Amino acid sequence: MSLFNVFDVAGSALNAQTVRLNTTSSNMANANSVSSSTNNLYRARHPVFAPLVKAFDSASKGPGVSVQGIIESDAPARQEYNPNHPQANEQGYIFMPNVNVIEEMANMISASRSYQANVEVMNSAKQMMMRTLAIGQ
Repeated sequence: MSLFNVFDVAGSALNAQTVRLNTTSSNMANANSVSSSTNNLYRARHPVFAPLVKAFDSASKGPGVSVQGIIESDAPARQEYNPNHPQANEQGYIFMPNVNVIEEMANMISASRSYQANVEVMNSAKQMMMRTLAIGQ
């Protein structure tokens, strides 16, 4: 693998962590939304990553990581008895998303640190390339 591939790998990781941060922030923004039924309720979303492996054909993007998609969590929604709430159903229950705010904060910290680490990888590769060019002077 050449030193130039480091930028492709780190760039794909930056893209993946950006998607992860966006889905986590969306989950946190909707954590306190309320619905009268589970049909219209926000469900926590999580990105699915897969490795990119360099193949022998020219259509391959090279090594790195790709976002395969974003899936909705199948965890049950939170149900709360609150008959005075304007969106309560006939039985007096409101439904809240299956978002665990503590888990989402841990995901956000992890994604942020992964993003920072990949930025450092790119900066280190850039510095190595600049030093390599300075050798020839």
